[in-house]
Amino acid sequence: MLRLIQLELQKLWLNKASRVLIIISFILPFTVLILSSIKINFFGFFTLELGELGIFNFPIIWHMTTFFASQFKFFFAIVVVSMIGNEYSNKTLKQNLIDGLSKKEFILSKFYTIVFFSLCATLLIGLATFFIGLYYSSYTEASIIFREVEFLLAYFVKLVGFFSLCLFLGMLVKRSAFALGFLFILFISESIIYGLMKWKINSDLADRIHDFFPLQSMYKLIDEPVRRIVMTKFPDKAEIMYDYAVHFSEIAIVLGWTAIFIFLSLRLLKKRDL
Repeated sequence: MLRLIQLELQKLWLNKASRVLIIISFILPFTVLILSSIKINFFGFFTLELGELGIFNFPIIWHMTTFFASQFKFFFAIVVVSMIGNEYSNKTLKQNLIDGLSKKEFILSKFYTIVFFSLCATLLIGLATFFIGLYYSSYTEASIIFREVEFLLAYFVKLVGFFSLCLFLGMLVKRSAFALGFLFILFISESIIYGLMKWKINSDLADRIHDFFPLQSMYKLIDEPVRRIVMTKFPDKAEIMYDYAVHFSEIAIVLGWTAIFIFLSLRLLKKRDL
């Protein structure tokens, strides 16, 4: 496994565009550090500091930072589809197979790299969240600090699932731009199918089926935290209540899609004439 990861990292680092995108994909999520220190001056009357609003208190900060950081996953998605596109355009895929790398090892090398980068991103966001929380949070009890640390697991699974989808799309169409285009088409298709289900069948049933769709299931791992913040300010407003917790069933669905995408990528490679 380490040999396969090392091989992929060497390829990525030698490619200037991939190197820049990897650096950006790791740096951008840390803009949450900037967000936590933003001060808004209201015409000189008073200054509002976002960090003082309580949104960086434990345990809600785990929800806030993982949701915010996950919005920047598109940059590494470009790296993932480029990994496949470059293999075909540079003929390195065929050369790797000639040199003794099996097709299964080729796909696993991509998947291991995805897991490696997802793990690195999760650890970095976890550390950033912990230190921001220690600075701003009024709660210092360990039971409160680590109460919702499962959002980090959801963040990791979300990245692995999304990048595995990108890997499959890269294998399917071979070109980076087309793969990203298919990703957008999938997003539109899920929305259209969901709309048709809402129209034709029971709304609650449509919602439950929609939660099994690939992109929607990944999104549901970490729901938006805005309503949760509002809930803390207006606890008597029942209409804004929603379930924001991380559920094992949601993690299992995304892991299932991840396995499917990796399996389909391997099937494509085995059937394709190189």
